[in-house]
Amino acid sequence: MAKIKGGLGAQGLSGLFNDNQMNVAVPTPDDIPTQEIDITLIDRNPSQPRKTFNEDSLREMANSIATYGVLQPLLLVKTEGGRYLIIAGERRFRASLLAGLKKVPAIVRDLSPQQIQEISLIENLHREDLNAIEAAEGMRELMESHGLTQEDVAQRIGKSRPYVTNTLRLLQLPKEVTDLVRTGELSPGHARSLISIDDKAVLIDMAKKAVQRKMSVRELEQEVRLYFTRKSNVGGPRERIQSPEIREMLNDMKRVFATKVKLRGNESKGRITIDYFTADDLNRIYALVQQLKQFKG
Repeated sequence: MAKIKGGLGAQGLSGLFNDNQMNVAVPTPDDIPTQEIDITLIDRNPSQPRKTFNEDSLREMANSIATYGVLQPLLLVKTEGGRYLIIAGERRFRASLLAGLKKVPAIVRDLSPQQIQEISLIENLHREDLNAIEAAEGMRELMESHGLTQEDVAQRIGKSRPYVTNTLRLLQLPKEVTDLVRTGELSPGHARSLISIDDKAVLIDMAKKAVQRKMSVRELEQEVRLYFTRKSNVGGPRERIQSPEIREMLNDMKRVFATKVKLRGNESKGRITIDYFTADDLNRIYALVQQLKQFKG
């Protein structure tokens, strides 16, 4: 990430990014001036990856702020007309509004549009309470806007490459399912176990069933395996699979490649389609093929 103008060190930046659940003071370097900014001049960042805020948590923070004030400054950038844009600290800003504050402590920095986007995304991705879909959308935006790979994103947010890959895969799911993850009704683990199902209606129905029955991830994985077993025994005109061996092979491929695999044909002739959704997905599939080639050799 490009260096931030104005001398905001790593320690101070880490503190500002720590949009903690409690109203806790976080020390910042002495050379970073804090200003009292009129709260009516502060605007929320429209590119903020986080869209959901727990109302009970905000009220708790508002009560603390009403008693002790804002103990951790916001990070702002000055915009046109003497106004300010939030780069880090939207929870504190929202809670301050609830508490009825007229001014809030803030650190104002001169940042480029790219720096603003990167900092806003990375701040949110660092927070453990950011839901998995918002995290995935933030990662995707960071990659698309700045030409980063999954490996680049993993290094920037301090996560493993598999974590980034598995989180991005959630965006393959239909909106009905991602909404369940967004609201916390369905965990990321539950959602990932459904990705190999290529029938949208079945996928959505199984996700809702998992929520209603309060299934564990393992129980849902067993339900998915049972679905593929039943499907292979029935067959159908859409895939025109003629033998249990081919059906089993298709199910194995879905599990190995961790994506949607379609087969149309029979023992003598047909077509296999393996879906990929990003360049990194394609590289991952290619790496698996290379491993198979080495094994054959």
